[in-house]
Amino acid sequence: MAQKPNSIVHVEIHSNAPEKTKSFLKDVFGWKFEDMPQMNYSMFQPPSAPGGGLQQAENLPAGILDYVLTEDIENTLRKITSSGGAVKMPKQEIPGMGWFAVFQDPTGITLALYEAQAPPRPARKAARKAPKRTGRKAKKSSKRSR
Repeated sequence: MAQKPNSIVHVEIHSNAPEKTKSFLKDVFGWKFEDMPQMNYSMFQPPSAPGGGLQQAENLPAGILDYVLTEDIENTLRKITSSGGAVKMPKQEIPGMGWFAVFQDPTGITLALYEAQAPPRPARKAARKAPKRTGRKAKKSSKRSR
């Protein structure tokens, strides 16, 4: 099933003790984690979507950060600020995946945006040529009446 814009597509857990949190979630829920050491991050996928990530709480407080899918992150950030929200972390690239930004609504709730990188378009196939016809004509079937 394709992800639809304005849906929550990723859940990020910020922990002060990521390894302890990971162990707890494995024990309690049976979640499997895939470590991404180059990003100091672990991805997880529960039995149903959305999946998410686990990381050390650094720029944000320990807790949960939900990511909302958008088709145009810059336009959505403009809507957020014109509607009374505030950008907490501007648009940043996730290499090979897309972009994200973090914002707060007017009441202080923190959420994130995610814009997926457009998948590469497949090369267009050359138009198929119609088979060449030879000079022979198809025989007509004749029906004789009796």
